[in-house]
Amino acid sequence: MAKKKYEASMFYMLVLFFTWGFLTELDGALIPYLKGLFSLSNFQAALVQFAFFIAFFCVSIPSSWLLNRIGYHKGIIVGLLVMAIGSWLFYPASAMVSYPLFLGAIFVLASGVTLLQVAANPYVARLGDPEKASNRLNLAQGFNSVAKMIAPLAGSYFILRGLAGLSTAEQAESVQIPYLVLGALLLILAVIFRFLELPEVVETAETSNADKGQSVWRKPHLVKGAVAIFLYVGAEVTIASFLVIYLSENIFPGLPEFQGYIEGLKNPEDQIARFREVGARYLPFYWGGLMIGRLSGSYILKFVSSQRLLTLASLTCIALMLGFSISSGYLAMWLLIGTGLFLSIMWSNIFTLAIADLGPQTSKGSGILVAAIVGGAVLPPLQGLIADSSFGLHNSFLITIICFIYIAWYGWKGYKH
Repeated sequence: MAKKKYEASMFYMLVLFFTWGFLTELDGALIPYLKGLFSLSNFQAALVQFAFFIAFFCVSIPSSWLLNRIGYHKGIIVGLLVMAIGSWLFYPASAMVSYPLFLGAIFVLASGVTLLQVAANPYVARLGDPEKASNRLNLAQGFNSVAKMIAPLAGSYFILRGLAGLSTAEQAESVQIPYLVLGALLLILAVIFRFLELPEVVETAETSNADKGQSVWRKPHLVKGAVAIFLYVGAEVTIASFLVIYLSENIFPGLPEFQGYIEGLKNPEDQIARFREVGARYLPFYWGGLMIGRLSGSYILKFVSSQRLLTLASLTCIALMLGFSISSGYLAMWLLIGTGLFLSIMWSNIFTLAIADLGPQTSKGSGILVAAIVGGAVLPPLQGLIADSSFGLHNSFLITIICFIYIAWYGWKGYKH
């Protein structure tokens, strides 16, 4: 591939990774927005993440089938079109002020993201020197992390800003323009990809004798690794899901420094709405910790084994959450946000340990691990139920300690096979 064509193709792939990272993390603003709009319980608000992450479980296998039929290039185009449709579905959902329709739009949007996740990585791996494929993937994931830092700020400005004092119908309208514009941009991106000359990916069937008559489910380190992925994604997403709600309802109202934001607002609901707007500005610190940890993790692994680093990071998260449980105010806020730095390296280390020595069954093992992302759909609603009980929102975050204990054990002994 000519250098200029390579650079242009890589640029568009980076845009693609940025795009789905941005749309994924807009949920950080969407959850508090919908909670206020429909006066939802914490459990009901967490259904936003359920609708999003259940798509990974439901759509990943059909996506693989579709890509085998139409190829990866066309698969990317279809994924972008599905995402555009999902974005546009926010308009009727908001016009009808219907929470089920919002959840349906989120599921459609996430289905397109799932298809892109399955299709885009092989392209990036093949855009240039094969020996530098991992570098390109790391760069692409870096753009994905940057998007996750920017999205909450955009959500705060375009979705959560100025909701205080508005009627329900007027609040619902605040998502119409942003998602109509996003849908149009996704359509334009799909048209651009239609005319790009990208190398097609051809998959070959695995026919090794070692793969015949054996079940990948008989690999205990893989199965235990899938549980670790399930719990890791669940912990990461549940903290991100309730962080803005926690700050706006449990932290900011008790801090004198934040009272200026609600000056002139007498209605408690309007005050919380204003605090949600401010709280969304702190979510990028959480995702920024993940980005910094991922960038520094590859360097740290030169000196520390992946299993030991996984255990140390998990133990640190346990310590942070225990400190959070007995804290309040700024200390509790920053202890919770600080978990992002140590959560950052868990995915890559768990994934690497879980697929070790699978040989020709590696792709099947990888598929199981990707399906385990469904943890992001299960744990947030579970935390929501706990938060709605007598335990309260603050104590509900302690559910993540169970996740970190298991992950620490996996890095200590569970990875062995």
